[in-house]
Amino acid sequence: MPTWGHGLRAKSALALLLACLLALLPAAFFAWRAFDEVKTHLGEGYARNFTELHRERILGPIARELALARRLADSVAVRQWLRDERDPSRHAQALEEAEGFRRAFRDHSYFLASSRSLDYYYNDPAQDYSAAPRYRLDPQKADDAWFFSTLAAAPRVNINVNPDRWLKQARVWLNVVIEDDGGRLGIAGSGLDLSRFMKEFIDAGIAGLTPMIIDRNGAIQLHPDARLIALGSGARHDAQARTLDSLLADAQERGALQAALDRAATAPGTVEQLWVTLDGGRRLLSLSYLDELRWYVLTAVDLSVAEIVDRGWLQGAAAGFALLIVLMLASFSFAVDRLVLRPLKALHHSALALTRGETVRLPPPGRDELGDLSRAFGAMAAKIRAHTAELEDKVRTRTEALQAANTAMSAAQKKVRDSIEYASLIQRALLPDQRLSEMLGPHHFALWRPRDTVGGDFYLFRAEGEHNLLGIVDCAGHGVPGALMTMLARAAFDDAMNRIGLEQPAALLAHADRTLRGMLQASQLPRAIATNMDAGLVCVDRTTRRILFAGAKISLYWSDGDAVEEIPGVRRALADRRQAEFVEHSLALPAGATCYLVTDGYLDQAGGEHGFGLGNSRFAELLRTIAQRPMTEQAQALDRALEAHRGHHPQLDDITILAFRID
Repeated sequence: MPTWGHGLRAKSALALLLACLLALLPAAFFAWRAFDEVKTHLGEGYARNFTELHRERILGPIARELALARRLADSVAVRQWLRDERDPSRHAQALEEAEGFRRAFRDHSYFLASSRSLDYYYNDPAQDYSAAPRYRLDPQKADDAWFFSTLAAAPRVNINVNPDRWLKQARVWLNVVIEDDGGRLGIAGSGLDLSRFMKEFIDAGIAGLTPMIIDRNGAIQLHPDARLIALGSGARHDAQARTLDSLLADAQERGALQAALDRAATAPGTVEQLWVTLDGGRRLLSLSYLDELRWYVLTAVDLSVAEIVDRGWLQGAAAGFALLIVLMLASFSFAVDRLVLRPLKALHHSALALTRGETVRLPPPGRDELGDLSRAFGAMAAKIRAHTAELEDKVRTRTEALQAANTAMSAAQKKVRDSIEYASLIQRALLPDQRLSEMLGPHHFALWRPRDTVGGDFYLFRAEGEHNLLGIVDCAGHGVPGALMTMLARAAFDDAMNRIGLEQPAALLAHADRTLRGMLQASQLPRAIATNMDAGLVCVDRTTRRILFAGAKISLYWSDGDAVEEIPGVRRALADRRQAEFVEHSLALPAGATCYLVTDGYLDQAGGEHGFGLGNSRFAELLRTIAQRPMTEQAQALDRALEAHRGHHPQLDDITILAFRID
């Protein structure tokens, strides 16, 4: 064995000692920088989560109160009374209606203000009920400016934080203009107690964290420091000294803040972050826009004060790191011998034995380990080269064979792809798009998205006299099998319409069901193959403006923008194991209502954070928000909503939506 001063063990121990000494200072510096980066990253995530949490906590109760205030402003009794305030019966009926809303409001209070008489009515639990006006609004008074500016402003809804001298309290007021036949009859609404609002949403009680709310003009609406609140800024824009801009001294930071506010306004629900100088220190500012309230929720975090990382854990980590360095230095000599030198010797012995074909033996003492290892691997390299040359010849031969096989396989795959593309063109040509455009024009749209190049969904349209038949069919399977099933289904429905006509959707489903069963029984398909299909048919009588609907596991949705109704089909599909009895629904729709037929590929599409399906409830709410739009915009909105929900999840099923409007 070599001596300690000249052997590998001594050299490696000395090298490690020098490396540790040289690495201590850079390691400490980079460790501190890494910790600072981690702390900043954790602070950004903490501020983002806190902002999102407060956004939802604020939006929930105020959105609910705002919805109730809208309903109160849209009340028929209130509008009839404001058109004729001298009618005592209408006066009593309107206040009775308002009392019903008062019990539903969170603070059990409401107000009504007339634009003609300027009378202001207000009732809450703190005082006796009064059917008479509490006072009369005066355009010359500054305290009443909110009323006249709200009436003059274009938006119908106004939300502000305003002190009311008559009520002697500060509240968040929800003001909704009462409109009738293009005119503005007054304002209705309610309020939330600002002190309770501050306690629940603003006073977080966390060191280094300052939550606040500003409006679109930058005026501070809520802040832990009540002196900074721009009272009344929602109704009159005279609080410029109490904007968030006024708290920032640097012009560049004010520009960055305005850019972040603009980005957040264009994407409500997202969180923007930037660094600003606030209250004399560097602050991480997170902000999110509440589109419904036209407010921004902001969180300013002082990372030097906020306890983002547990200091006790940091101290323990530092102590553990120091102990680890000591243990590493103390045990390295032993580790080098046990983990490096002995394995190297064994490897050297094995390499020599393999080159000679002999039994493994340890080398005689006195040799340098690295030198012996070099000689051993030199001998091994010669044999490996010979084997490598032989293997390369074999690999070259196999590679040529594989390339030929791949070329043939690529040609076959191209033929298959070309065939499927041609089948897609044929399937698309069978869809009644041209006939729909000729008969319904801009009063319809069809959203057809097969999962693969071809699919198992298709839609129907036929017109005879004053009757139109529209429908969608969802066959079992995807791709080529599903497309072939659509051929059978299309033949069955064409036969049904030729024999029965268009005026009995339930009879058409029953006839198609019988026809399909006969086709499938004649083909003697295995029972394990799914051959069932969902369908929904609608017959429109353009003379009477009534529709007849029958469905097999497909529902009919309709909406006029205010209400959404689902008319479900029966729970059994066509060609199911047990034959269904189809039910026919007759209904008259209001003018301008839009009807929708949708396959389960849209409703069951996985998406969101947890991969859940879109669902009937969210689909119905989406229809309510878009039902009054032009049909092309509705199709685009449904497509965007699906993509936003799907995210990175793949499309699971064929998707078809057929919509039409009776106009």
